[in-house]
Amino acid sequence: MRYEIVGPLRVVDGDSTTTVSAPKVEMLLAVLLIRSDQIVTNGQLIREIWGEEPPQRDTAGLHVYISQIRKMLKRPGGTPGPVLTRPPGYMLTLESGQLDLHEFERLVKAGRHGISKRDYASATQSLEQALALCRGALLEDTPPGPILQGFQTWLSETRLECMEMLMDSRMELGLHRELISDLYLLSMENPLRETFHRQLMLALHRSDCRGDALRVYQRARRTIHDELGLEPGRALRDMHRAILTADDEDHWTFPASSPVSVTGRDPQLS
Repeated sequence: MRYEIVGPLRVVDGDSTTTVSAPKVEMLLAVLLIRSDQIVTNGQLIREIWGEEPPQRDTAGLHVYISQIRKMLKRPGGTPGPVLTRPPGYMLTLESGQLDLHEFERLVKAGRHGISKRDYASATQSLEQALALCRGALLEDTPPGPILQGFQTWLSETRLECMEMLMDSRMELGLHRELISDLYLLSMENPLRETFHRQLMLALHRSDCRGDALRVYQRARRTIHDELGLEPGRALRDMHRAILTADDEDHWTFPASSPVSVTGRDPQLS
């Protein structure tokens, strides 16, 4: 049996895929999976399901929902199910490879490692596989409690980090022209994410579209100023200055967390 929570919750058993139609049961199972192999207290589960105003018989209701999950996950032959009672709450136990979240985390870590070692082909493969697991938002229409909200925030941020690293890796493989349309879309969808603007500027510059690259900076600068009342960060300003002063360099690189540099020398931009 495999559980998928990097997107809408699904339980996959062989050729059968099950979704949970009851919202509170779905929320409860999602919390137990996020905190798998850890005890989640009754109070935490009640807050995730009902928020700050639980019903009078909240504990009885929780027991009913746990019973429904146990029935859904019941294995043939009397094998004990994965949801265990562990005072003061419950715990869902997993075996290796049963949760897509663990695979996602492993692939993201491999992508970071590939970039740190300048193995961009390996990094690209790992990051593409990680993003392929992302199927959308978990419990998109359900108001989350603190555990679910924290997970959704983490997943959204990690997915964006994956996209940034993937764009970096593909750029280092010389795919700058192929990235332009994707980076335009990413920069429009995430207008305050300066990394996408910076990457788009670099891709355009490498594609001999210097004017377009400078227009991207002006658009980003206006957006950041209008939304936040701030100037762009140093990395984006450095990219703008580097493009303005560029001569005939034919290959630029910029490590994910480092200032812009030109291959073959190490300019100091301020």
